[in-house]
Amino acid sequence: MKKLIILFVMMCGMMPLLWAADGCNQRLTQDEFRAKQKAYITEKAGLTKEEAAKFFPLYFELQDRKKQLNDEAWSLIRKGKNENTTEAQYGEIMEGVYDARIASDRLDKTYFDKFKKILSCKKIYLVQRAEMRFHRELLKGMNKKGNVPPKKPQRNK
Repeated sequence: MKKLIILFVMMCGMMPLLWAADGCNQRLTQDEFRAKQKAYITEKAGLTKEEAAKFFPLYFELQDRKKQLNDEAWSLIRKGKNENTTEAQYGEIMEGVYDARIASDRLDKTYFDKFKKILSCKKIYLVQRAEMRFHRELLKGMNKKGNVPPKKPQRNK
């Protein structure tokens, strides 16, 4: 089975991009990625088939909504790249970015309440832990293959 590499930003649930690690440029579709994520989380959190069938539609709905907020925040941030951006415009950009983060956190809380109707709090905790481990393992695989560019030194201004 092909090893996977993940390139992603873990801000507000941004959708990861995956490629096979064997040198080809085969990109996994969102459905393929989600199938792997679902299988991993189901196993690590010990979800039954019935729990998984009820939980994952809501889980992926949350991910989609958080991605939409993240896309909006990145759109705002890109506006700040213009050299002619004024201080007032930067203020509007940052307000929008923080509003998107707050909205994302509110979504997490709203969906936590929905998840509690399907899973115990312990299983929700195990899902969260499995989700973090899933991303960490993919990153470790990418780092071992040497596919991560070296970090640029930070300049102190």
